[in-house]
Amino acid sequence: MRKIKIINCRVFTFNEENEIFHRGEIEIQGDSISYIGKVREYNDETAQEGYSRVIDARGQVCLPGLINSHTHAPMTLFRGFADDLPLMTWLETKIWPAEDRLQGEDVYWGTLLSCLEMIKSGTTTFNDMYFFMDDMAKAVLESGIRAVLSRGLIGLDEKKAALGLEETEELISRWHKSADGRIRVMFGPHAPYTCPPDYLQKIMGKAQQYGLPLHIHLAETRFEVEQSKELYKMTPIEHMESLGLFNFPVVAAHCVHLSPHDIEILSRRKVAVAHNPGSNLKLASGVAPVPQLLEAGVTVSLGTDSAASNNNLDMLEEIRLASLIHKGVSGDPLVVPAYTALEMAFRGGAKSLYWDDEIGMLKPGYKADLILVNMEKPHLCPIHDPAAHIVYAAQSSDIETVIINGEIVMENREIKNMDEEKIMYHAQKQAFMLTGGMVDEGSAD
Repeated sequence: MRKIKIINCRVFTFNEENEIFHRGEIEIQGDSISYIGKVREYNDETAQEGYSRVIDARGQVCLPGLINSHTHAPMTLFRGFADDLPLMTWLETKIWPAEDRLQGEDVYWGTLLSCLEMIKSGTTTFNDMYFFMDDMAKAVLESGIRAVLSRGLIGLDEKKAALGLEETEELISRWHKSADGRIRVMFGPHAPYTCPPDYLQKIMGKAQQYGLPLHIHLAETRFEVEQSKELYKMTPIEHMESLGLFNFPVVAAHCVHLSPHDIEILSRRKVAVAHNPGSNLKLASGVAPVPQLLEAGVTVSLGTDSAASNNNLDMLEEIRLASLIHKGVSGDPLVVPAYTALEMAFRGGAKSLYWDDEIGMLKPGYKADLILVNMEKPHLCPIHDPAAHIVYAAQSSDIETVIINGEIVMENREIKNMDEEKIMYHAQKQAFMLTGGMVDEGSAD
């Protein structure tokens, strides 16, 4: 069995006791953590005995792997393609027409590019909704990352709606709990405005049959809320409760425009909210009431949304935004402290994906998903408060080592199991074929 030891780092566990070890040690056996605590004493002969690797992480901080609780990975192919537009214009005139031309090969390379970007910025798990899911799952398998996958379900066309449910069931049978347990599946109704009530009822029937959670966009824009009130005399949150959607475990992306009653429903029904500050700002969708959600006891996690609306998958940037924008909006510098913002990206992310029994914190028995951040940088000196530095000053390039499921997938910024140049070449080629850009025919071989 593979056995790795990491010593001499400062460890933030984000476990139930929020333990911190200033000179810590982590032992990994197979895919899980077997010891975490203070550095144990060894003599020279036994220090490395029985270990396949011993990593001296002096000057580094060890954290759980970052969890991106809402994204659309293949949309890296549309990064920079349609900027500075409102959401519905962006979707209807640019993104949806381009997506109509997508094929499985596009999704495969777009997903690999996203996995590459996420691993290099410390993300070890992501939650996705898209289509051509077989191709996405193959990319996840090859990359070594952990993922929750949903086939996006839209019910505006009867045949396509039925096909979406069939493909979800195929995704479950082929990929749920596959890749050494790294891949899980959810049901993915896109949103109330693309999924009529009768279609949502069919989705809920399937979710009950398979015992799986749901991933949905809710209350992202004012227009969506106004449309829901006009059609159903209810907000999107009230509408989903009336249909029984919240009888199931649900992660709801965005939740920007909420009434006090909406927040009460989300709290009472234990709906998890995936907060996407960067995308919401860029699309001018607004700022979600995160302080009020947290005060009500709602689980809040962080997501990037797609690289087409963000324009990156950098979770450190989302953590920073989540802390800063709510201070600015509320006028209260204490409203989302640094440690709270970090908790949303770790423990909050795991709870949102209903995977908090294995990931989201560092403790014995949990999966060995962790990152090492080099703190010996000019922009991180002097170190008064390492947690605050991670939130307010660190850069994704400071993340030097990433371990997922006990496997070292990046060390000293070097990706171990993916060909960066080849992925970038093919992603560029597929993207320009979709959008009509200029293709550089230089070889990636």
